[in-house]
Amino acid sequence: MSSRKISADSFYDLNRRIVACQRCPRLIAHCQHVAVTKRASFADWEYWGRPVPNFGDAAARLLIVGLAPAAHGANRTGRMFTGDRSGEWLYRALHRAGFANQATATSADDGLKLVDCAITAVCHCAPPDNKPLPEEIAACREWLDATFDAVRPRAVVALGQIAWRAVIDLARRRRWHEGRLPKFAHAASVELAGGRTLLGSYHPSQQNTFTGRLTEPMLDDVFAAARKLVRRRGTAV
Repeated sequence: MSSRKISADSFYDLNRRIVACQRCPRLIAHCQHVAVTKRASFADWEYWGRPVPNFGDAAARLLIVGLAPAAHGANRTGRMFTGDRSGEWLYRALHRAGFANQATATSADDGLKLVDCAITAVCHCAPPDNKPLPEEIAACREWLDATFDAVRPRAVVALGQIAWRAVIDLARRRRWHEGRLPKFAHAASVELAGGRTLLGSYHPSQQNTFTGRLTEPMLDDVFAAARKLVRRRGTAV
């Protein structure tokens, strides 16, 4: 059996377990409540309303780590960064960098495919006010660890400070990084053990994109750096 087939099988099994997770009653209740009440503009949608699985290429050399699904975005569509303005920015950038076959993401069956790229999140359920509690992030830590094991990325892009801290925490627990705690900044870069590199980016949230804190050229620069990293052969060890 090929290594790619093994990766796909483990990725599928991991996603199945993520979707079935019931560890955080507050988050499960919130996801289900939003799925029932809906937003008026999406009244005809059948919301996903449960933990959102990872998305992308099981054998990807680039892994993107976000914060959590949006209540009326991924919690509605069932696919990471799909159906909201953050996703519009992200997928346009991924398409320009050659990591996505199209620049738009509207639903789980819109034909979007990622190339050598996968997307996960610190928290797989949509949290109230987009703010998961520390104990909810801790409860989801197993899924982030398992995603790294399944994908074995060479480059990791952390979207925002919480995602950055989650990846650094994983790296320190696994002794991929020791010493001084790296500070988050846009376009920050940290070398980790085993041929891995962590890149930081401001999250493409409306708070950042509407104010100009994050521009499309800034996001493009991060994924251009990621593209250079994944051109090295093989996956991380």
